[in-house]
Amino acid sequence: MTRTVDLNADMGESFGDWTMGNDAALLDIVTSANIACGFHAGDPDVMAKTMGLAVEKNVGIGAHPGFADLQGFGRRRMTLPAESLKNTIRYQLGAAQAMAKSVGGSVRHFKLHGALSNMAAQDPDMAKLCFQAALDISPDIVIVVQAATAMDTVVRGLGCHWAGEIFADRAYNDDATLVDRALPGAVIHDADVAAERVLNMIKAGAIISRSGAKIAARIDTVCLHGDTEEAVTIATKVRSRLHDDCIDLRVF
Repeated sequence: MTRTVDLNADMGESFGDWTMGNDAALLDIVTSANIACGFHAGDPDVMAKTMGLAVEKNVGIGAHPGFADLQGFGRRRMTLPAESLKNTIRYQLGAAQAMAKSVGGSVRHFKLHGALSNMAAQDPDMAKLCFQAALDISPDIVIVVQAATAMDTVVRGLGCHWAGEIFADRAYNDDATLVDRALPGAVIHDADVAAERVLNMIKAGAIISRSGAKIAARIDTVCLHGDTEEAVTIATKVRSRLHDDCIDLRVF
């Protein structure tokens, strides 16, 4: 029996005339796109262009909110009052919905970015606050969570649509959190290695940490980062490797 999994990529991260990543090429490979909402990356023109291409290529559109940190690309940890954090989420999701509608699409899913995501993966209260802020605006949206983390526990209790995510190009700690980018080996650049580890995790139904530990996880979608030089190569290799093992790619 053929199994299915979604393949997503973070994109829409260019700004003005400055380009990051090859979104057009990735949109020919992935099934879902997490599109920056202007706080950590992107701008209104980039959002509209990227979402328009996603609609054209029948790729699922997701809002990808982060901290207001253009210089740090949303990868620096910040502390915000609860109401400010909720408004940060509402503002970015609302912008994504408006831009998607303007190009004939809609926002199907919601996924936190960078430091905001990593903090929520460790802090259930923060995860619940962020997810509820999104659900208050869009009750039917699919919440994408880092599988087997605090996010996973929180989303199961919210009774909403959700998808468990693993990363093709990031190494894992034994608690299913991501290895800090400052450490060696945190980001995987070898496409063959990335593809093989994704296949192994899907077949095992578990995240495999860098120590070899297996953490049981619901795996609905696989992510790769569109800002790396190897993004298109990794996406192509992952898709091919999964297809060879009778795992098809399909929007969750």
